[in-house]
Amino acid sequence: MNTSVPTKNMQQKLPSASGQPPVTGDEVVKLSNIKRMFGTTPAVDDISLSVQRGEILGIIGRSGAGKSTLIRCLNGLERPDSGSVIIEGQEITGLTESQLQPVRRRIGMIFQHFNLMSAKTVAQNIALPLKIAGIAKPERQKIVAELLELVGLSERAQHYPAQLSGGQKQRVGIARALAAKPSLLLSDEATSALDPETTQSILALLKDINQKLGLTILLITHEMDVIRKIADRVIVLDHGHIAEEGPVWEVFARPKADTTKSLLKMLTPALPDSIAAQLTQNPQSASEAIVRLRISGESARRPLINDIAAASGLNARLVHGGIDTIQGEPVGTLFLGLPAHDQTALQKAVGFLKTICDETEVAGYVSVPDARNA
Repeated sequence: MNTSVPTKNMQQKLPSASGQPPVTGDEVVKLSNIKRMFGTTPAVDDISLSVQRGEILGIIGRSGAGKSTLIRCLNGLERPDSGSVIIEGQEITGLTESQLQPVRRRIGMIFQHFNLMSAKTVAQNIALPLKIAGIAKPERQKIVAELLELVGLSERAQHYPAQLSGGQKQRVGIARALAAKPSLLLSDEATSALDPETTQSILALLKDINQKLGLTILLITHEMDVIRKIADRVIVLDHGHIAEEGPVWEVFARPKADTTKSLLKMLTPALPDSIAAQLTQNPQSASEAIVRLRISGESARRPLINDIAAASGLNARLVHGGIDTIQGEPVGTLFLGLPAHDQTALQKAVGFLKTICDETEVAGYVSVPDARNA
């Protein structure tokens, strides 16, 4: 399936729904002290954030964290009780429904369950926002054809949604969201209903669109793997407030909030059960210390085993773990085995690791048949 994205010539051909020249400036979205209450419960609690032009911002949190309410405040479907929502320099919180319409046409939206019209063909679904915007039929047909090529569905133009796979339906949703040439694309759990392979293809398509068309994307998800794959920056929500934010690789490498650490557990290597079951906290009854490291950046590029030997005289072995690459930076969790017979040398090794690693912890001690002497 063709997922290539045309050049910016295509973006230039897409109509501006607002009929206004593009707004200059770096910020597409700016929220200041947004608060939205449901009864006495704050769904969004004093949130301030910005989204830069061309950026992919991931917003993640558990169910009930406030993600859906926040995205509805962004497109004017929810009115915040206090605070400011600015889209491309325009404050929208005080606008009437009719005044909001041109703003919403600058905001594309893709959904978890696609929201396609079952009685309309693929081409008709994509053309719908163009028809509403008053674009003439010949121009609509031209734009629809370009968008179908963009998402790799040219041969499905006359199919109905029931004839499509989940991934194909989401591609139609993406094409429809792009039809009115939005400056911002909101993705609300857009891959949650898809299998892992299809999810990867949709994320690759979104990243390609972002890079070649310069489209700003705000990605709402509860999956850290989605954030890792395509986001530039991540905001972690917890009970309506921002628990943590930063470049994706830094948040993955050095998570601070408990919520972030919990969300990362599924992606972070854990000590195998067969070894964890043997752990003791008594170094006298064991031959090897198991040391857990969280490591990133330049430290992850070092010849770590050699450095440990040079610093402490101990020969380390890799027990478990791995290194991933996020935004071009190595980020990983490693479990090393270090001889425990010489506690002075062991403490020297652990002390050295603490100076270069994001996090260092002696998980415990085990007895191994081939215990070595340094």
